[in-house]
Amino acid sequence: MKSKIYFLTTLLSMTACLFSFKVYQAKPWAVPDKYVQMKNPVASDAEILKDAKALWVKHCQSCHGKTGMGDGTKAAQLDTEMEDFTTDVVQKQPDGALFYKIQAGRDDMPSFKKKIPDEDEIWSLVCFMRSLK
Repeated sequence: MKSKIYFLTTLLSMTACLFSFKVYQAKPWAVPDKYVQMKNPVASDAEILKDAKALWVKHCQSCHGKTGMGDGTKAAQLDTEMEDFTTDVVQKQPDGALFYKIQAGRDDMPSFKKKIPDEDEIWSLVCFMRSLK
């Protein structure tokens, strides 16, 4: 009986450790230097933010949420933990890094290179992300 309890306790502990590692272990997202150095050619203004919000609602909100906090309706279904875009961790990233991540995608994050082929629209999404502070 003791050995069964020990086995179940060990199994439960190992499962909890593996689950927490999968859920909370953020995988670094390497961005090529070319993109890190890029400057946003789109100036943020009311019109740009209005258009970008429409893109956000269409392409981003279901996972990243209305305010970028990672609480979209599809977020719980994904293997990747959604990052809160209002945090300093995201807001301090260069515009080019955010552009690259939107365009290239990774894991559950799809590439938007074909879905949003106009690069200025991707840059406008970067402007919108900046407005989520």
